[in-house]
Amino acid sequence: MAYKISGLKAEQFAYLDSLTDGQRAQHGVHIYTADEKPGYPCRVSLADAEVGERLFLLNYAYQPNDTPYKASHAIFVRENAVEAKPYIDSVPVSLSSRLLSLRAFDSDHMMILADIAEGDEIEKTLIAFCNEPEVSYVQLHYARRGCFAAVAYPYDTPN
Repeated sequence: MAYKISGLKAEQFAYLDSLTDGQRAQHGVHIYTADEKPGYPCRVSLADAEVGERLFLLNYAYQPNDTPYKASHAIFVRENAVEAKPYIDSVPVSLSSRLLSLRAFDSDHMMILADIAEGDEIEKTLIAFCNEPEVSYVQLHYARRGCFAAVAYPYDTPN
């Protein structure tokens, strides 16, 4: 069993680009300008913003299903974010360079496994989780701030 890591869909956040800063503020969206790299990981591009790039900080329902794990948290999305292609059997640097909390869920959206990992241990943990038959997906969170980072899905390796 292999894994695929996906960022969020750019189309979900495209409307933010056309709003004024005042309109964004009315929706609880804060504007940041990246002043260091790494420092501002975009959940759409799965990469850290470049110094000087604008980002939106907003609340995102990363676990919208009606279970005890229903949750939302703050995420960064780059202005004019370009969607990352899925990472197949590899972990983007914006994830592998940080301590992550990995949370595996079954098809009923109930958490069945959880661990923390960083560096090369992230991939080892993902592979172990994805080899469990009950696992439908794994949510990755930045462990220190608790923010949703990305989602990984198990998949059968093409022959």
